[in-house]
Amino acid sequence: MIGTAGIEAIGVVVPAHNEETLLPACLAALSRVASVVGVPVSVLVVADTCTDRTAAVARACGARVIAIGARNVGAARELLQLTAGVDPSAVWLATTDADTVVPPGWLQRQLRYAGQGWDVVLGTVTVADWDGHPSHVPAAFDALYEFGDGPHQHVHGANLGIRASAYLAAGGFRSLRTAEDHALLAAATEAGCSVLQASDITVETSARRRARAPLGFSHLLRTLA
Repeated sequence: MIGTAGIEAIGVVVPAHNEETLLPACLAALSRVASVVGVPVSVLVVADTCTDRTAAVARACGARVIAIGARNVGAARELLQLTAGVDPSAVWLATTDADTVVPPGWLQRQLRYAGQGWDVVLGTVTVADWDGHPSHVPAAFDALYEFGDGPHQHVHGANLGIRASAYLAAGGFRSLRTAEDHALLAAATEAGCSVLQASDITVETSARRRARAPLGFSHLLRTLA
């Protein structure tokens, strides 16, 4: 259970650019999973260059908020300020996206793997609503995500957990407009951190066609179309 993971604090960061519509569902799901893990959980929404009510919505949902003007996903995932003063090896950092809903047990499953010694846990994503996409796209997405019984090969900032000590060893998220999650994984692997591709941790994300990050998930869906 949680105690065997040696985790004393959890920080969850949600980068958001003009996400007032989808953010409440994201934060409601995070509130549910945070209420059952048994250790303090801090949820931070990074409102990045927002021109809508993202920050106000986040505060109304009980999240901490910082506002930046980077238009940069890498910069938006600054995590360690949430858990200052705690041994980095006892801190678990998780990231998701504002258009994403995490499942019950999301953090518990990550911490279970942390307790087994894994430093980085990579989950998968699924899409529930394909409205606005050609009819062949869901099948093309399923084919892309077919990985059988083995570990998957996907990296999503919308479903990622990392021990703070591993995060520091990797040098943190790079200030990149896209693929900051891939860069972190590469650096963590090079630093000797253990990485698990967990096929049993899946979040539900949107299939919107208008991307927040260039060459991100929306770009992938457009290529499938």
